[in-house]
Amino acid sequence: MQTQSENACFGGTQGVYTHASTSCTCDMTFGLFLPEEARDGPVPLLWYLSGLTCTHENAMTKAGAQAWAAEQGIALVFPDTSPRGDAVADDDAYDLGKGAGFYLNATEEPWAAHYRMWDYVTAELPEVLGNSFAVDMDRQGITGHSMGGHGALTMAMSLPERYRSVSAFSPIVNPTASDWGRKQFNAYLGNNEDTWSPHDATLLMRKNGFEGPMLIDTGTKDQFLDLLKPEALAEAAAARRQQMTFRMQPGYDHSYFFVST
Repeated sequence: MQTQSENACFGGTQGVYTHASTSCTCDMTFGLFLPEEARDGPVPLLWYLSGLTCTHENAMTKAGAQAWAAEQGIALVFPDTSPRGDAVADDDAYDLGKGAGFYLNATEEPWAAHYRMWDYVTAELPEVLGNSFAVDMDRQGITGHSMGGHGALTMAMSLPERYRSVSAFSPIVNPTASDWGRKQFNAYLGNNEDTWSPHDATLLMRKNGFEGPMLIDTGTKDQFLDLLKPEALAEAAAARRQQMTFRMQPGYDHSYFFVST
């Protein structure tokens, strides 16, 4: 693992690190904020999964989350959203290929060789963090924005007892019924829609739910509401009687002005 940068930040350290990923078979970069308390021992860890077109850097520089994390004494990890490098398949569209990994393991060509973001986020990177930094892997939460909210919700509902809580900003929650999902799932997973359902938060809510606190925040002026489909998850949660705080925040859109607020 190589240290790209380490900066003092709210009494702690904001670092950026690169390592050779066995899951994605390329070099991967992530950001990690460690609060001051990490100097004395392991601290709880919150995963932040970013959305379409983002890298590890977007939330790290735009969300303003480090100030809150420093107050609470927890670490924040900011993974990348897809594999990277000249050998990695890509597409001209912004919502497929690099920056659009959708937090799944691709099975179709040309994506299958590198696009294994599910394994990277749920298995490989946790091992890297646990072995190299003062983080308590028994105390994890997960959150994300847009495509990252999709990833956070599907991982939390698929890996019971892994995360203490799950939350999401403007998440894609019903991708099997949205153009932000059907296009990518068909490309990455093929046309057998049975393979898509493990990556749909609404379907997972109906099947599994989540044993813990859940929070969803979406803006009423989000320009992508028809693609996000927040009402689908709300209806599924109500039918299941799942504990969940579901909020439509008046006036906010899909941007990082919403996330930082």
